[in-house]
Amino acid sequence: MQLNGLHITIARSFRQRLLGLLGRRALAPDEALLLLPCSNIHTAWMRFAIDVVFLDREGTILSVSPDVRPWRTAATWHAHSCLELASGAAARHGLAPGQRWPQLAAANLAP
Repeated sequence: MQLNGLHITIARSFRQRLLGLLGRRALAPDEALLLLPCSNIHTAWMRFAIDVVFLDREGTILSVSPDVRPWRTAATWHAHSCLELASGAAARHGLAPGQRWPQLAAANLAP
């Protein structure tokens, strides 16, 4: 899926969400992984820092956790999905709490 200059891969299954970005050396500046459903993440065994954007069911950004380094966690109460991006990409794309991304609403991403 292409959205706002980002190429977004969607991880829906347990296995896809579990593997996430493990084994990757980096994310391209225009690449993102959407974990659905997801309200918290960890960066155990990862090799690089990421930005994490937490969204509710309607696609509204609840919070942005920038530069989450390896071996850390991030979570947001009531989040339904999270978008993992290269460190610094959230700021470059102007992502901020309160913004609506209806294309990422749960109802619009049903398999």
